[in-house]
Amino acid sequence: MLNFRYRNPVEMVFGADAITKHLKDLVAPYKSVLLLYGGGSIKKNGVYDDVVSILGKLDCKVTEFPGIEPNPHYETCMKAMEAVRNNNVDLILAVGGGSVVDASKFIAAGAHYKGADPWDFVLSGEPQSKGVHIGAILTLPATGSEMNAGCVISRGEQKLAYFSPTGFPQFSILDPKTTYTLPERQLRNGLMDSYIHVLEQYATTVNPAAKVHDRKAEGLLLVLREIADDVMNKGNDYDTRVNLMWAATNALDGSLMTGVAPDWATHLIGHTITAIYGLDHAITLAIILPGVWEHQLESKKEKLSQYLIRVFQEDTGDTMENAKLAIKRTEEFFHSLGVKTRLGDYGIDASICDKMAPHYATTGTGLGEHGNIMADDVVAILKSRL
Repeated sequence: MLNFRYRNPVEMVFGADAITKHLKDLVAPYKSVLLLYGGGSIKKNGVYDDVVSILGKLDCKVTEFPGIEPNPHYETCMKAMEAVRNNNVDLILAVGGGSVVDASKFIAAGAHYKGADPWDFVLSGEPQSKGVHIGAILTLPATGSEMNAGCVISRGEQKLAYFSPTGFPQFSILDPKTTYTLPERQLRNGLMDSYIHVLEQYATTVNPAAKVHDRKAEGLLLVLREIADDVMNKGNDYDTRVNLMWAATNALDGSLMTGVAPDWATHLIGHTITAIYGLDHAITLAIILPGVWEHQLESKKEKLSQYLIRVFQEDTGDTMENAKLAIKRTEEFFHSLGVKTRLGDYGIDASICDKMAPHYATTGTGLGEHGNIMADDVVAILKSRL
């Protein structure tokens, strides 16, 4: 394995009724809270009422900021940042899905930024040393943002990831019952996002001897495949939602990246598709992943063969054939969730190549664990997915 340093300071509070049992004590030390949320789903599932009731019993000022979008927009975050400064906020309480938690991280880092534009530190990737504290109440399992220091923010046709120690929440509250009101689309997207998070860290060809890493990843992949049908068809089964929520958190808590070089090419290409076309993040991943693997088949064949044998329990006896079958089985899994995996299925034609190529021609570095996927390669992958 590669050498690494790993630290995760997030206090995880997990289980039924965790909000009503623990939120009061967790928020009590803070004097000014920004209640950050999205389009109002938390008002339909009762979480908003619970949170407001608890905050109302505390000696703190509460400022509400609704309207955080899926794939949170820079402009909206900047308005929230101003609210943080104007109200001397010392805790941003992000209530909702991963987009709300992501937004809180950019807002928290930018509130004390001394430069002209907080977008500058997103572009440069420069970690911030000071930020407003964050607390998360997660209602949509998918991104793992509740347990890591990363976020993704959109500005125009750019959708960029940013990591900083200030992004770690002080605490995250996860009650699987909050997922009961989620629509089918969000459950499906959460499953796929989590599954591909694991694959992007697992199907890497750098330091393949990371056995602990591999077995944890394979375990998560097996769990997600095992519960997928129940998530989509069994209704509000608590045990199913427990496993979905905890698997999604573990999929991107940072531990799977220790000692290896993750791929992330699929995510970086998918981010740009979402920014330009508005396609759901998880859908873009399901479209692009098979294309990335096919493009990198020679270097990834051993790892993909291992994936087929250990996760799908199949073995043709030939490494290359196993790798090809692993790609096929993965795409079939996405299809079983009702997801189409071609750009053309969503009305996107070959013009996508011209629109996206400039985003990768100017980066100076390639994508993937080896940095060998350049702009021309991105175009080739897109063409293969039409």
